[in-house]
Amino acid sequence: MEPRPAAPGPCPGDSRGAEQAAAASSLNPAGADSRPRRRAPAVAAVLPAGGSGERMGVPTPKQFCPILERPLISYTLQALERVCWIKDIVVAVTGENMEAMKRIIQKYQHQRISLVEAGVTRHRSIFNGLKALAEDQPDSKLCKPEVVIIHDAVRPFVEEDVLLKVVTAAKEHGAAGAIRPLVSTVISPSADGCLDHSLERARHRASEMPQAFLFDVIYEAYQQCSDYDLEFGTECLQLALKYGHINAKLVEGSPDLWKVTYKRDLYAAESIIKERISQHICIVMDTKEDENHVGHYLEEILKNELNHVKVTSGALCPASRDLEQIILEQCYNYVCVNVMSSDFEETRKLLNMLEESNLSILYPIVVISVYFLDYKSVPFDEKMESLIQIREYAKEVKKRNILLSGLLICFPQDEQRLQASLRQGVTIIATLIKERNSGLVGQLLVA
Repeated sequence: MEPRPAAPGPCPGDSRGAEQAAAASSLNPAGADSRPRRRAPAVAAVLPAGGSGERMGVPTPKQFCPILERPLISYTLQALERVCWIKDIVVAVTGENMEAMKRIIQKYQHQRISLVEAGVTRHRSIFNGLKALAEDQPDSKLCKPEVVIIHDAVRPFVEEDVLLKVVTAAKEHGAAGAIRPLVSTVISPSADGCLDHSLERARHRASEMPQAFLFDVIYEAYQQCSDYDLEFGTECLQLALKYGHINAKLVEGSPDLWKVTYKRDLYAAESIIKERISQHICIVMDTKEDENHVGHYLEEILKNELNHVKVTSGALCPASRDLEQIILEQCYNYVCVNVMSSDFEETRKLLNMLEESNLSILYPIVVISVYFLDYKSVPFDEKMESLIQIREYAKEVKKRNILLSGLLICFPQDEQRLQASLRQGVTIIATLIKERNSGLVGQLLVA
């Protein structure tokens, strides 16, 4: 078993309601409430990641397929790392992919991860992961948890609330699993390929992940199960029922629990990720004090036109700390406003701050450098010659996962023409952020 990094992963806050937050705090030993309470269960997670991805029809196993140039499994690990009460995450990968998995952990700075070698089937991989957590193994380096979560490496959108629900239910019932309504009717064919019978869809559910178990329940079930179960079985809840006589509690899951199975699912997952990281835009100006700063007009139009997106502003001046706070809040979209200037001073300052933050390790950051230039004072050809330098600079920062583009808006104009130019500029900004198209990196667009 490969040892994990010792430091715990980050524990960002979230927006759960008071009831759910209280339940989560009972699982989090770092909670602020120091009053005596029932002992929180130690929780670990096991991710079988030894699949070959045959149904996807690509040479790369699906858990390692890239989404926005980052392996799918990294998104799933990030989702579990966000949950600060999950102490250990054990990933079962094949021997041939072990080094690749180590590189992923190092590159994306994953924490609390331990690696074990996968088995030839899903159940054997899970069993190997459980063995790494059991105290009866001679080379065990991890502490045995009270509750263990079993999740799929290719379900990247699992949220803390459903993890909390299955862990809480497993603590009470011994086993629990997420379920979803059936989308299609299930039928049973006869030996000659004709319909034998069908199931009443309303009475049945699709078993999903995550699932959670009292560790002793599921570990003992795996120790008892037959070679046939290990070779052909896929349902962990059934093992707990068959060998532990535990009727699992079924927990209604969210639509986000779907599994990346086919090639088209990669495109769907990419679309969801792009949508999620496009919900916050920061307007960056050299100052926030001037109410007549054209950047404020741009900010207001962005808020009006993109009313489903959070739009904030930050200043590049040394005395301002709001931009640093916005970066800490993990904003991945920046519009840097340059007024009456064709150099890159403000944009360079912003890019330096973003590079120092390491924010672009996980997701590509979109930076749009907007130039408001007086078309009367400087010939247009001269402006374009100066601004075309953005292409070379964009090539450099793209290596660090920052997508830089330029937008030119002529200024000053009469108010009506300026409003029209700003609205056209907002349309361009929204497209660049939503699409995150690397083909537009370094382009200078004109509104």
